[in-house]
Amino acid sequence: MIIKILFSYIMGYLSVTIQGYYIERFINLCRNNKIAIWHLKRNKEIQLDFRVGIHDFKLLREIAKKTKCKIKITSKRGLPFVLHRYKKRKIFFLLLIVMIILTMLSSNFVWNVDIKEENGQELIDIAKDVDEAGLKIGQWKAKVDTKEIINKIRLKRKDIAWMGIELKGTNAIVKVVKAEKKPDIIDEEEYCSIISNKAGIITKVNAQTGTASVKVGDTVNIGDTLINGWMEGKYTGIRYVHAKGEVQAKVWHTKYKNIPYNTTERSKTGNIQNQYSIKLNNFKINLSKGVSKFKIYDTIEAENKMKLFSDFYLPISIIKTTYEEVQEEQKTHEIEEAKNIGIQQLQEELDNEIKDKEMIVGKNINTYEKEDSIDVYVTYEVLENIGTNEKIVF
Repeated sequence: MIIKILFSYIMGYLSVTIQGYYIERFINLCRNNKIAIWHLKRNKEIQLDFRVGIHDFKLLREIAKKTKCKIKITSKRGLPFVLHRYKKRKIFFLLLIVMIILTMLSSNFVWNVDIKEENGQELIDIAKDVDEAGLKIGQWKAKVDTKEIINKIRLKRKDIAWMGIELKGTNAIVKVVKAEKKPDIIDEEEYCSIISNKAGIITKVNAQTGTASVKVGDTVNIGDTLINGWMEGKYTGIRYVHAKGEVQAKVWHTKYKNIPYNTTERSKTGNIQNQYSIKLNNFKINLSKGVSKFKIYDTIEAENKMKLFSDFYLPISIIKTTYEEVQEEQKTHEIEEAKNIGIQQLQEELDNEIKDKEMIVGKNINTYEKEDSIDVYVTYEVLENIGTNEKIVF
């Protein structure tokens, strides 16, 4: 019975209402003749609503006559009636069938590559490397060898700690964890010296192990030895050690900027213009003609890929191009004004670069006037611990 009902959905069915005093007899005759009726609902003592397959309706009318019941069709459902309703819309159905076939075929391709960099750590050119390794948009999923792609990228890049690729629907999810750069650590048992990794003037030397080769007030450059990895005793002579200690120096952080006297300042007017286009894989169709109506503008392009489900992307994108009108204004700065602009900008950059503001012990500002601009140099003198271990090679 259940199979017959399901079959009726495909073949089409009728919603029917009968009225009469012999409804129970009507139902019994339907069962005796193996006529499937379902969704029975008795509204009144003499009225019954139900559903029946279209192929059983002819026999149903004969049973209604026998039981002296009035029968009425209230609605028609199922595929045959849908086809009949749209039989004059052949192009619509043809396009619908084509779309269904294309959707089924497109499920075998990769239409979106989603790169997720863990912990918000940006990896430069990772999308380009993924593409060159073989994971491309429009590629046949069966030909995507995730292990080979991962191996190619890991061999090419040394800044990746872990990488994984997962294919979901038509979406390829690439997860990448950036490798943290760690300083070279020399084993405690190995002999090493401490050398300078910055240029500066020594302000403090504390050699715990080893022999200090600099003193307070000395000027050092990068690569100069600060603490030697050896010690000399009266009775033991020279013996090599793993140098340890703290060396503090006054180092310089310098920023430079050229500020022209005549500048062009840009500001947004708030006027915008949107244009749309459709992208079919690599083929673009512009829905709007012409270029922006603004004389000066900034362009912002946003691509929204179409998808049926969360990970089932289609090879279709809607591209929204936004033009923001910009007005330009010519401004002339006096020498003092240009100098102050440069100083303020450079100080902001240095303040962002130097985290420990308490270690700033001095600031130097130098300016050099030119015919059409001014060069500004701002230098911060900062107390910092300098030095890194370097293995002693015999």
